[in-house]
Amino acid sequence: MKRRNFLSAVATTGLATSVFPNTNFMKLSSKSNLKISLAQWSLNKSIRSGNLPILDFAKKARSFDIEGIEFVSGLYTRHTDTMEGMSMNSLSKELIKRSNDYGVENVLFMIDGQGDLASSNETDRLKAIENHKRWIDFSAEIGCKTMRVNLNGEKDLDKWTENSVKSLTILNEYNKKMNVVVENHGGLSSSGKYLSNVMDQVKLKNCGTLPDFGNFCMNGSPWGNCRKMYDRYLGTEELMRYAHAVSAKSFDFDDDGNETQIDYKRMMDIVKKAKYKGYVGIEYEGNRLSEDDGIIATKKLLEKYI
Repeated sequence: MKRRNFLSAVATTGLATSVFPNTNFMKLSSKSNLKISLAQWSLNKSIRSGNLPILDFAKKARSFDIEGIEFVSGLYTRHTDTMEGMSMNSLSKELIKRSNDYGVENVLFMIDGQGDLASSNETDRLKAIENHKRWIDFSAEIGCKTMRVNLNGEKDLDKWTENSVKSLTILNEYNKKMNVVVENHGGLSSSGKYLSNVMDQVKLKNCGTLPDFGNFCMNGSPWGNCRKMYDRYLGTEELMRYAHAVSAKSFDFDDDGNETQIDYKRMMDIVKKAKYKGYVGIEYEGNRLSEDDGIIATKKLLEKYI
């Protein structure tokens, strides 16, 4: 069932209120150019513990009244045994079925653990490219328009830049209908200046960025032990010029519902100033609130500024 047909069905049969009593399906349309999606990593604890079956992601997203979902490859290949009992072809069919059943759009696939695209070891880098091509095919098969990669494997800036440009050029030329984007995800990639320079050198429209509000730690961990932090607002502004996706990272909230580390109004002003159109993905990574409560709090905060 297509999303349009699904929404029509629930509106006329009352299925929405009987199956998902806490949601309001009639609020999906918006005058804004921005929509809210849910990154699967927000639910990684529940998925890894087995409390949430990984194939129920679309159903879970719909329970929050969210209409777009962003998958994480590592949850299928490393953190669960999903791929041990299911081929990629079978998985793609199942993911398509689930998203159609619950009327959500498969927006993006985040790829991790498939090799270092910035490595100066040519053999390793070329192998990583081939690994990522397989996931480009998979992402396209399930209807995603964007696939996120990481640029790891080299600490020297000049070599990192050169290797990154080579790998991204190959991947974006492999399927020009797929946006292959880079997230600021640690190391040199967490510099808005450095990553923007890579984008400028690739010069392909389907190559871009996925600015993450929280991932600007260049050395150490963003969870309290960061030894070198890039200015998150400057970095987001620099990367929005190339953005095909946006990740609304959140960790905790104060009594007024504001994120305690990130000024969401300032961030969303940057996003809107860049005239970005598309999904902003919730990626809750906090510990105080439950995953469900953290997702709900992030969604409420986004809705305030979208």
